[in-house]
Amino acid sequence: MRKITIIMLVLLAAIPGQATESIKESGKGIGQGFKKIGQKTGKAFKEGGKEAGRNIRQGSQEVGKGFKKGSREVGQAAGKINRSIGEWFRDMGRSIRKFFTWG
Repeated sequence: MRKITIIMLVLLAAIPGQATESIKESGKGIGQGFKKIGQKTGKAFKEGGKEAGRNIRQGSQEVGKGFKKGSREVGQAAGKINRSIGEWFRDMGRSIRKFFTWG
């Protein structure tokens, strides 16, 4: 009977130790799982940021090209208008000169 009592006491003493160990191991596993998730999330954000940066840069370049082309066209149109106005004033000056020198 004494042997059974001693065996029972040893078993009962070992069970809480095993429970504590399995809880610790579970906690470590959960912690490592969260760590891996955090690392993957961080990498995903980093890659997403890089991709967004590339898209913004490319879009900015396209907008810049559009402005450059538009300003070139506006400049050409302004040059034509300038020439037209200049020609109009020259023609008007010639007409006035003719009027006064005609008679």
